Amino acid sequence: MEVIFGVFFHFIGGFASGSFYIPYKKVKGWAWESFWIVGGIFSWLVVPPLAAWLTIPDFAAIIKNTGTGVICWTYLMGLLWGIGGLTYGLGVRYLGVSLGSTIILGLCAVFGSLVPSVYYNIFPKAGKDTFTLLIHSHWGQMVLLGIAICVAGIIICGRAGMIKEKDLIKSTSAAAENKDYRFGLGIFVAIVSGILSACFNFGLEAGKSMADTANQLWVAAHPGHGNFLFRNNVTYIVVLWGGLTTNFIWCMILNARNKTFGDYVNPKTPLLKNYLFSALAGTTWFLQFFFYGMGESRLGNGASSWILHMAFIILVANMWGLILKEWKGVSKKAFKTVIIGIAVIILSVIVVGYGNSIKQ
Repeated sequence: MEVIFGVFFHFIGGFASGSFYIPYKKVKGWAWESFWIVGGIFSWLVVPPLAAWLTIPDFAAIIKNTGTGVICWTYLMGLLWGIGGLTYGLGVRYLGVSLGSTIILGLCAVFGSLVPSVYYNIFPKAGKDTFTLLIHSHWGQMVLLGIAICVAGIIICGRAGMIKEKDLIKSTSAAAENKDYRFGLGIFVAIVSGILSACFNFGLEAGKSMADTANQLWVAAHPGHGNFLFRNNVTYIVVLWGGLTTNFIWCMILNARNKTFGDYVNPKTPLLKNYLFSALAGTTWFLQFFFYGMGESRLGNGASSWILHMAFIILVANMWGLILKEWKGVSKKAFKTVIIGIAVIILSVIVVGYGNSIKQ
């Protein structure tokens, strides 16, 4: 039952992440950097402490009493993750929502799920799953098999992207609808984004002691009720400080370069609606990690939780890509190939879920 709830929470988080950009499409008359940072302020500054305040009594004291080294490493990982988030937008622009998200999040899934276990193999820590443990245990082997299947799904989707590029060259009308599609540059940006985006999971690992403290306090107050569903909410605050720093600096640079500071008070635009839709997008974005923390409390913050979270986001993003007709005008071969890739990624989720279930 714990595994079922864990997978369900990860699905809700993945759906939130794969859908958060939709409200931004309702923003009118603002430059990208303007609505992105308004939504980001809600994502990274307003909603996280609010969520912590609602779920963790005296969360500020936990952060205050945490060692400087832990805070700095957690913040640094958030800073690097913020760069990955910025390049994510470019990857989606050049490859499309479906293919761009698949490749970026797939790479993020692989790096984010495996690197911590390799790290704990070199620097062992009680309660942490090492890469050696994964290799030499049946449940760990199933998780690794699931990750390998996920990689295969990413490769298949990448193949679909190459076929799509050839189809666009042949079709003038399809090329016009996909004028920003640039496979070579998009792949490069996607690789950078995928690697750096995995730093969010590294940030959770770096700040794990804060979540552990929140969990210990809750368990002491609620004996016999298992682990604390919302323990990660305190760690998110510090990780997202790093993400806010990166995104705020870049958006301010773009506001200055593009002379778009006036967007925030421009009476010719629907200001109230723009702020509301941006706030909705930002809040929806944070919900992915709110539910990730709930899923992690049931499955553990190891390879399985991260790969499930990323895989569900990939599936939802591809769903939106199909709804938005990003594959319109391409050959049946390209369309069938991306469908097969999505199916393989679904299989990887099932395998990872099974591996984690036999660990319990």
